[in-house]
Amino acid sequence: MRRRKGLHFYNKRKKISSSTMKEIGNWIFIVGMAMFLAFFVVYSIGTVTSVIGVSMENSLYNGQKVMINRLSYMLFSPQKGDVIVFQPNGNKNSHYYIKRVIAVPGETVQIMDGKVYVDGELEADSDSYDKIADAGVAENEIQLGDDEFFVLGDNRNNSEDSRSTNIGNVQRDTIIGRAWFHMASQESSMGLVR
Repeated sequence: MRRRKGLHFYNKRKKISSSTMKEIGNWIFIVGMAMFLAFFVVYSIGTVTSVIGVSMENSLYNGQKVMINRLSYMLFSPQKGDVIVFQPNGNKNSHYYIKRVIAVPGETVQIMDGKVYVDGELEADSDSYDKIADAGVAENEIQLGDDEFFVLGDNRNNSEDSRSTNIGNVQRDTIIGRAWFHMASQESSMGLVR
C-alpha cells in the first residue's frame, strides 16, 4: 500500500450522541414554550386601545392608552363597577367603547331625577357623579336579559352609552375585555383602571 507524503486528514464520520439529541430537544421545547407563552400573554392581556372622547373623565382621558385584559372575561363575567371595552352592537367597523358596568343580567335599571336606580335601589356611589340631565331610554325601567349589561360613562352628561338607542344594552359576546391598566398621557407612568 502506498502512502502519500505530506499532511493528510482522513474524514471520520461523527455520530450524534443521544445526550446531544436530548439537549437539542430540550432547546426546541423551551423555545416553543416561550413562543406559546408570549402569544398567550399578548392575546390575553396585551391588547391596547385608546380612549376616544371625554365620556370616562375623570377616570380616563381622551387619548390615553388602555391595556385590555381579555382573559378575565373568558373565566368570569363582568361585575358592577368594572370598566369594560366593547364594540357597540358587535359592529366590527366601530372603534372600541370604554364604559363602566352599572347593572348586570337580570337586574332592572331606571334613571329618575338625574339619579340611577338598580333594582329600585339608588346607585351606591351616585354622589360621585354629576346629576344626569338626559335619562334617554332609561327614563323607563329597563329589564336586562341574559348576557346583557347596562353601561354608563363616568362623565355622564357627555357620554354615549346604554341610554342611547344606537348603543343600548351591551351584549356579552360584544365585550372584548376589561380595561385593566392605563398609561398616563403626559407621563410614562401606568395605573390600574378603577
